[in-house]
Amino acid sequence: MFFYQLKNELWKLFGKKRTYIGFSMLMLAQLLIIALLRFYPPAHRGLVRNMEANGLIGEQYLSMLTIATIMAFVLAYTLLPLYVALVGGDLVSKEAEDGTLRMILSRPISRVRLLVLKWLAGVVFSIVLVLSLAAGGLLFCGLLFPVTGGLFAQVPEQFFGIFNFHDGLQRFLIAHLVMVAKAVTIMSLAFMFSCFNMKPAAAAILALSLILIDRILIEIPYFHDIRECFLSYYLNIWQTLFNDHIWWWRVNESLCILAGASLTFLIIGIAVFQVRDIKS
Repeated sequence: MFFYQLKNELWKLFGKKRTYIGFSMLMLAQLLIIALLRFYPPAHRGLVRNMEANGLIGEQYLSMLTIATIMAFVLAYTLLPLYVALVGGDLVSKEAEDGTLRMILSRPISRVRLLVLKWLAGVVFSIVLVLSLAAGGLLFCGLLFPVTGGLFAQVPEQFFGIFNFHDGLQRFLIAHLVMVAKAVTIMSLAFMFSCFNMKPAAAAILALSLILIDRILIEIPYFHDIRECFLSYYLNIWQTLFNDHIWWWRVNESLCILAGASLTFLIIGIAVFQVRDIKS
């Protein structure tokens, strides 16, 4: 019965047209980035010069994996948090706004079970969105750039990694799997606010605002010594998978912290929703 109810929640979520806005905008952004890097000469030359400045043969690493990784770095900081927050903020608040929440709770199902089902639907959406980001990047980049070239990944002032095709593809896929933890955490934060008595847009905006404030604080150099106190330090652990050396202890630690944060947001949301007066 639990999986049948989860299936119904997924049907409801993916049956809404606005659910696909995130997929559409990610696809549009990817196509624009690829087209500009391929057909706009200054951008193309600038990318090649950047590789050559690091001692590489530019054309050898101007590949499908390199371009897809560039897009992943940009979109994971911008559009991905936006759309998982929008969906997370919709999951409960939209039901209340539409007037269907009281009807759902009139059935023999506990509030905890209902929220867990909706949260799991949000988790599935987050996974699908991240995987579509990876698949779309590889597919579209493979149409205009060499498929079997090496991977050059660079995080300014932090590190850069150089890999052959096989190792680069492995790093790319693993990084996106770890990125799922970031998407689920942000979705869970918006879901928590969705359990409060507020509009869906307000829940999403609150979640995004907190994530942006956290990001601003960690970027201030005077707070470098306490950067481990900020959630963004762990949200962006996926990008370290493109370093030549992977600190797996740090990756595992970050995944545990993000899992704990997601469960904490869920528990707070359940606790608030349990005492919420739905009838008024």
